[in-house]
This record gives sequence, structure tokens and C-alpha cells, in this order.
Amino acid sequence: MDQALPENIAVIGPGLIGGSLLLALRKRLPKTNLRTWVRRSEAVNELQKIDPAIVASTNLKTVASGAGLIVLCTPVATMPLIAKQLAMLPLEPGCIITDAGSVKSPVVTALESIFSKTGTSFIGSHPMAGSERSGISAARADLFEGSSCILTPTLFTSDKALETARKFWSLLGCRLLEMQPEEHDRKIARISHLPHLAATVVALTALRGDKSAAECAGNGFRDVTRIASGDPELWTGIISQNRAEIISALQEAHEINGNLLAIISSGDDSALLRLLQEAQSLRDGTHAA
Repeated sequence: MDQALPENIAVIGPGLIGGSLLLALRKRLPKTNLRTWVRRSEAVNELQKIDPAIVASTNLKTVASGAGLIVLCTPVATMPLIAKQLAMLPLEPGCIITDAGSVKSPVVTALESIFSKTGTSFIGSHPMAGSERSGISAARADLFEGSSCILTPTLFTSDKALETARKFWSLLGCRLLEMQPEEHDRKIARISHLPHLAATVVALTALRGDKSAAECAGNGFRDVTRIASGDPELWTGIISQNRAEIISALQEAHEINGNLLAIISSGDDSALLRLLQEAQSLRDGTHAA
């Protein structure tokens, strides 16, 4: 076992991300004691079928007690409430707490304040891994391999917390990036949240007026709209937490869409070609898959 990581790790919320964390940790650190908090008692039985060695409970104290690392994998809107409940427990001295939420500024601000007087250390994390599917049934041990994970340390982040987070996500196969929470939210609004909304727009435009058009769909439509199948409640929470940056991204997209409409309406194929070439160059010049 990697001596830089605690022997007891707790995952709060074993959905797609939390469940994949548990499977990945079992694969890479087989001797680690894994625990997870679940909202429903039925989920305890589901987890026992997947791995009987994982301690699953609806009792937060049972799961968090003695854990040297706690990873919050609940929806971002519920993280402050869970954090307040954790802060009232007798947590392991020096415990490191991180999260896997896709919005960072409000989460980091709230959780740093909540944990500031508990003897624990918090650091924000966001693994850029996921799926349009949700729940423990969609979890995969290899979900994080080759993905980026963004860490968002602040002036209040301890050296130990940062080093632990680096070791943890690297162990799972992630490529690490570090930036301020505000920069994270600005970039993720454009690279993650905007694509989901764009997929929503395409799905609505293509099918709202004629559902039978789906019979003509090829890979292009499926690729572009795949993420629109994501959990609407989850995405409502994400968008509400990063509202200002998403509005800014949508305004930029609206301007580009207006420009595209004007170019096509005018019949200026040279301008259309330049715009398509710019998009191709920008996309192909990234490391996006």
C-alpha cells in the first residue's frame, strides 16, 4: 500500500463517481479499508453484492469514524449539508477531506469554512470523468484512467492535503491540473457545462417537432446528444451552482450562433469555410478525445 495514503478511506455517496472510486481503490489498493455512506438501505445490499469487504452504511458516523481520507461524491448542492454533519462528528485528527464535484468556487468556500475548526483539512477536486449513465450500476474501476483531475488549492489548503490529493488521484490514473476555484468554474462552464446544454439544444431542435426523425439518426446525432441523456436533476443542481459562468458561456455561444446564422443566410460560403476551419483547428489542436 502507498504509505502516503491512509489505511481507512470513506466515500460519501457511491453513485457513478463514488462507486467507481470504490472499485478503482479496491483494484489498486486491495488492503485499504473502504467505507461508504449511502442514503438508501437498499444500496447497502447492492454494494455487498459488488464487494462484501466494503463497509456500507446509512449511518454517517459509522462510515466517517477513523477515516484518514473522506471523499464527498454527492451532488454539489448537498455537499455543505453533508459537510456540516461531518463537522459535528469526532473525525480522525488530521483527516483529509476532498470532493469530486464539477463546481468548485461555492463548494470550496463553504466547505473550507465548515471544516476550518475541526482539525481536518479540505481541498477541492474534480475528476473529469463521467458518463450519461448514473448510479452504482454504472460504476467502472477504470473510469478515471487517463482523465484529467483538477485540484483547486487555496491559501487555506494545507501542504498535507494537497500532497494527499495529488497522490490519491494520480494513483487512480488521473492527469493532474491545479488552479484556483474561480478559474476552474470559468473553464468548466465552457468545456463541460456548455456541451451538456448544447446537446440539450440539439436534441430538442431535432426531435421536439418530429420524434420520428430519430429513425434517421447516425453517429453524428448520437455523438453530439449522448450527454443529454444525463440525469436532469443532477444537471439542474450543477447549472444552478455555476450560474454566472454558464450564462457568460451561453452568451458567447449565442453570439457565435448568430454569426453562423448570418453567414449561412447571406450565402457567404468563404466566411462559412473560414468558421468551420477555425473550429476544426481549435478542436484538433486540443487533447480532447
